[in-house]
Amino acid sequence: MRRLFGTDGVRGVANIYPMTTEIAMQIGRALAFLVKDMKHDHRVVIGKDTRLSGYMIENALAAGICSMGVDILLVGPLPTPGIAFITTSMRADAGVVISASHNPFQDNGIKIFSRDGFKLPDKQEEIIEDLIFSQKMAALRPVAEEIGKATRIDDAKGRYIVFLKNTFPPQYSLDGFHIVLDCANGATYGVAPHVFEELGAKVTTIGVNPDGKNINHECGALYPQHLSETVKSCDADIGIALDGDGDRLIISDEKGKIVDGDHIMAICAADLMTRRKLKKKTLVTTVMSNMGLEVAMQNIGGKMVRTCVGDRYVVEEMRKNGYNFGGEQSGHLIFLDHNTTGDGILAALQIMAIMIKQDKSLSELAAIMDPFPQVLKNVKTSRKLNPATIPGLSKKVQSMEKKLGQQGRILIRPSGTEPLLRVMIEGISHETIDRMADELCDLIKKADK
Repeated sequence: MRRLFGTDGVRGVANIYPMTTEIAMQIGRALAFLVKDMKHDHRVVIGKDTRLSGYMIENALAAGICSMGVDILLVGPLPTPGIAFITTSMRADAGVVISASHNPFQDNGIKIFSRDGFKLPDKQEEIIEDLIFSQKMAALRPVAEEIGKATRIDDAKGRYIVFLKNTFPPQYSLDGFHIVLDCANGATYGVAPHVFEELGAKVTTIGVNPDGKNINHECGALYPQHLSETVKSCDADIGIALDGDGDRLIISDEKGKIVDGDHIMAICAADLMTRRKLKKKTLVTTVMSNMGLEVAMQNIGGKMVRTCVGDRYVVEEMRKNGYNFGGEQSGHLIFLDHNTTGDGILAALQIMAIMIKQDKSLSELAAIMDPFPQVLKNVKTSRKLNPATIPGLSKKVQSMEKKLGQQGRILIRPSGTEPLLRVMIEGISHETIDRMADELCDLIKKADK
């Protein structure tokens, strides 16, 4: 059983176990112990989003790492993919992101990148847990000159901005584009506007005034309605909504219609196929992606591989089998030819390059995929529930799947970051699958009483 780490690091309400300063310090000590196996000077990058609790967690992590004789490089608020980039660019041993991604401000989290910029593998997370709970580090306390020190990297944002601009084709510019950009009052607020403006676009911004408590609050990738309305009222060409830590995006076309990660993947995969740049003609995504995406890939002569939910599992599949593009319906887009993790700004730049190259609007490009009707409902639970043990649920699912046949599917899974069970159904009739989802949600609610 994992005691701290979930599908995307450690996460919870700040100042309540496990997101306490005590645990953060122990994670810092264990990470430092892990990297000190390497035969060179040791450095760990620490970055964060804009949450109020970020200061508290940052200081605790820094104290833990320095107490084990490892130096730290502090970059302040920076998107998760930016921290992955700085980690590899600075040849650091690891990178730590203090963020709860799309969660509300009272939550926080800790996720760790290896020196190669990829998220720490499960086995190394297990080693960190073992070091913390076994008390193996208790007697290990460097003293005098062996204690680590902290250095602030003041130009981290500038380095990341230059990196992002270099992923955009040099023969293109964004002159004449009007972009509505929603930074979710999160980690991209000091980066994203500069990237698009420096490439020539006119930018109307939303969510660029973080106060520590308004991150993801009715803005960003989870709440794109304001973005959509602003695109229409401003007569903009595209709307870009990022989440709190900047590793994913949802976009709006020029008509104000929301375009999710599945459509973005279809557009980008088709472009890569045309340029013969999609390795093995394969897109990697998760079990949550719409069946319409599979059809779209088949129509262009490609194929789709599904993984468990979580961008880390998408990346693991890509690295294992030599694929270079994948993502999630929620908006994580991973372009391994450019970066090691999901990057919302980078993905938006790729989409806009395709718009320029094909001289098409986003609504025209999005027509590549015809999604199956899909219903996704969340059931909050008071405790962890295993769907397989809920009375009558498996039998009910089997009966419904028989009715859906080959033109639908059902997926019930626990959230990896919140106390939720997610019920997803696809089929031909929206009315039918919505009724089915309600029936399954009712069964789950009864089991939680």
